[in-house]
Amino acid sequence: MAAEKKGQTIVIKKITIVAGGHGGSWKVALADFMTALMCFFLVMWLLGQSAETKKAVSDYFSSPSIIEYNFQNFGVEITLEKLFLDLVNEPLKAFQQFMEPVDKTPNVMDFGSAAVVTKFVADKIGDAAKDFKVSSDGMEFDILDNVLFVPGTANPNDQYVTVMERIKTVTTGLQDSIVEIESRLFSQSVRDSSPETANKVAQERLDLVLKRVEASFAHPTNNIDGKVAISSKKNFVEGQAQRPPGMIHFSIRQKPERADGKKFRSLDRAFGKSDTDMSVYDSFVKQAVDNHRTTNKKKE
Repeated sequence: MAAEKKGQTIVIKKITIVAGGHGGSWKVALADFMTALMCFFLVMWLLGQSAETKKAVSDYFSSPSIIEYNFQNFGVEITLEKLFLDLVNEPLKAFQQFMEPVDKTPNVMDFGSAAVVTKFVADKIGDAAKDFKVSSDGMEFDILDNVLFVPGTANPNDQYVTVMERIKTVTTGLQDSIVEIESRLFSQSVRDSSPETANKVAQERLDLVLKRVEASFAHPTNNIDGKVAISSKKNFVEGQAQRPPGMIHFSIRQKPERADGKKFRSLDRAFGKSDTDMSVYDSFVKQAVDNHRTTNKKKE
């Protein structure tokens, strides 16, 4: 019997009495209550605000952030490029952009990315712009005269208002920029092939475009200038049905310094080799046109 007792296993149970309580669940309930309370006071505050304040708050919540806007309109690659450049050059501004709604009239020259500027212009102006080029401090492009004017005259055509409104989306947000517009025309572009007549037509065209672009500026820190360039078309034979077209040349560059004395960021390219002539513009335009056609077909 003694041997059997020595082989037995003795189990000792320890019972711990835990005081009653709710754990951490009350924190969740309190957080929900505080969120609801904050929303309630926000609504009460809004009810007493002016119509302008209500519209500003509405725009904030209804407008996408700059990052969202870039992903939707510019594509993933160049959005990541812009985000990378922003984080390297202006980290605080980059994080701020996640929260702030997109500016209705962004400053194109402040994007920091040549690819984003290219896509932005292609998205806004489309195939109306030709020979688009972007450099580290600005961009330039041409608008053929038959897109804006009746050939050989300074009379705006049916597309004039539409195209100028597209250009306005690029020029409105500019700050501390230099805008130069050149009205180029061949003497053979006018009916009498006279340099004097061509100069008069080109000047009238320039005055119309200059006033329209200058009126679009939302900031007074821009400089705008214009000039006329008349030349003679080689190998042109009088009597030809189609006369050589002219064009309106746009050049938009950053000033050396901002109004506050700070230097501008150059338009860099994060992915791939640097391409100063930005020939990818044509592919962006083609893609934008194809997307527009596809959308119209779906609507039909």
